[in-house]
Amino acid sequence: MTILGLGVFENDECAPACLAALQCGYRLIDTARYYKNEDRVGKAIRESGIPREEVFVVSKIYHPEHGYENTLAAVQDSLDKFGYEYFDLYLIHSPLSGKEKRLETWRALIDAKKAGKIKSIGVSNYSGRHIDEIRDAGYELPSVNQIELHPFCQQRPIVAYCAANGIAVQAYSPLVQGRLDDPVLVSLAQKYGKDVGQIAIRWSLQHGHVPLPKSARPERVVSNSQVFDFEISTEDMAQLDALDKGGDGAITWNPVEAP
Repeated sequence: MTILGLGVFENDECAPACLAALQCGYRLIDTARYYKNEDRVGKAIRESGIPREEVFVVSKIYHPEHGYENTLAAVQDSLDKFGYEYFDLYLIHSPLSGKEKRLETWRALIDAKKAGKIKSIGVSNYSGRHIDEIRDAGYELPSVNQIELHPFCQQRPIVAYCAANGIAVQAYSPLVQGRLDDPVLVSLAQKYGKDVGQIAIRWSLQHGHVPLPKSARPERVVSNSQVFDFEISTEDMAQLDALDKGGDGAITWNPVEAP
């Protein structure tokens, strides 16, 4: 799995952004059944000329479709739309369906992985408690937990749990949906000669997360990738870390506390 990806939430015509991303070096694209654009992601990969095996593609199953049989059918439907024979990673999109349905869905993803339709499986918006359910049931643990994560919502208990259990953390909304006018971010952007989005993405990378910045604008897709030619100092990382507001800093649904 590469360390920077393109998110395509709320981008019905995402092929131009995907093509721009692939052309400038991205090799991870994050889609979902809920986004209704798995087909456009597949189209962009085919048009790019880049071999399928060189692009890491993530999709997710939304909670209304949870359940064992529903999940098997959803995975196949996703593949049919995508136009390829496998996904590199498939996630449970949220824990909102309840414990029984969550575990049925996880069991189905395990079986889809055994069938070669998915290379690896994971979760999204899960707390440590939700992942403990999987462990207690005797199933393999997720390889990834994708959560809202940025300087204002750092999800520290979940990040620590994932680190302790060898689970990679993917960060969605790393750009705080464009709400990046905080004086600390602005001053650091000026200091490093970068834009505020690049500072936020670099913060995520230096914490070992896999940020998934989203943009429909090809030029912004490219600029979001220009984050490997500088490093934020320890002192400046501490300034960004101090912006954390816990759950109050979330700007999306962030359903990590679902029962």
